[in-house]
Amino acid sequence: MTETLRRIMPASWPQPADFPAPPTASDRKRWADADRAARPERVRRLRDRMVKEGVDGYFGVRWEHMRYLTGLPFDESEVTGSGDSGKFLVGLDELWVLADSRYTIAVKRDAPDATLYEIERQLVDVWADLMIATGVHRVAIEAATIPHLTWERLRTAAPDVELLAIEGWVEADRQLKEPSELERVAAACAVADRALAALLPSIRPGVTEKELALDLEWRIRTGGADRLAFDVACLAGAEAALPHGAPGFRKVESGKVLLFDFGAQVEGYRSDMTRTLFVGEPTERDLAVYRTVAASQDVVFESLWEAVSAAQRGVALPAGRVYDQMARDVIDADGRFPTYGHGLGHGIGLATHELPGLGRRSPEEPLPRRTVFSVEPGIYIEGETGVRIEDLVIIDVDAGRVDRITNFPRDEVVVGA
Repeated sequence: MTETLRRIMPASWPQPADFPAPPTASDRKRWADADRAARPERVRRLRDRMVKEGVDGYFGVRWEHMRYLTGLPFDESEVTGSGDSGKFLVGLDELWVLADSRYTIAVKRDAPDATLYEIERQLVDVWADLMIATGVHRVAIEAATIPHLTWERLRTAAPDVELLAIEGWVEADRQLKEPSELERVAAACAVADRALAALLPSIRPGVTEKELALDLEWRIRTGGADRLAFDVACLAGAEAALPHGAPGFRKVESGKVLLFDFGAQVEGYRSDMTRTLFVGEPTERDLAVYRTVAASQDVVFESLWEAVSAAQRGVALPAGRVYDQMARDVIDADGRFPTYGHGLGHGIGLATHELPGLGRRSPEEPLPRRTVFSVEPGIYIEGETGVRIEDLVIIDVDAGRVDRITNFPRDEVVVGA
């Protein structure tokens, strides 16, 4: 997957038509059908874990788990005002979704295999009745997202019900992606690729970060996305040294870099890409930074091909942290620039950041055999410049597949010239 970087000037910019078209209505229906068919097996795997751990209930509070297991399409924007609606309880034989009057129709329509449990009061006020109605006596709870005070109130409300704090059960299952999930991530990547290609003519000295971020958002939303995966980051010049900066009223300047970090969402699944562009003629220092970051990415891509090939022969895939160190070693060996402080990458799907992790503190377990994650090394020089290149990569050992599905070129793209 190693590429020789080219200098791309306006006459040879990528065009929106270079990338796959937006998903069709038949694509969306096919994905919905695939989810509907997959949910019973997803729930069965969770129940197998419940039996193994000796619990007869699993209480879920994370919206992405709810969508994955029940079909109810909440996300972060809805959860903020939904109260306790959308939380769910998986029993050994039945699955319940909690909802107040605002969501009862949605539950019946979008989660047809679940039993609606109507609530008009706070969770702690109905907890004892819920446990009695469902016959649950020992319940696993996604404790990382439950406030301590709520936990104590639940324990007090039903003292005969044992609460077991758990973490990572569904997350671990979700990192092994189904083919239709990978298709949606790829479709979201294509929406983002097209949007950035369409934006290029609008980038010129004097335009502000906010103006460009809003323009890019509009192109994403009107180009096939259901919504943004997250807010657009557009950072000019020295601001590009902020790994998670926000666009401001700063103007784009000639001779500086311009960094975009953004993603689209298609049928619940997200993309995430970063491109660092050059406004006018790049400086030698910025070119050197860019090429070093690209080289650190190349080493990872090459190693992924080798690892998937070896895995087909029965060798376990490396852990994500191995690739993080691999990319760091390239930057460190160059010796001119500081290496990035964040992780090399993260899984992506219903959430923008999920398992598997590719960072220094990521688990030592092997990468899943079929998954998708970002590879995003960077170099940040405070007060001066910053470069990050982020691509999403699908690996599928059984298919012998390593695909970079972010297809906007990684080359040295010059804008505003």
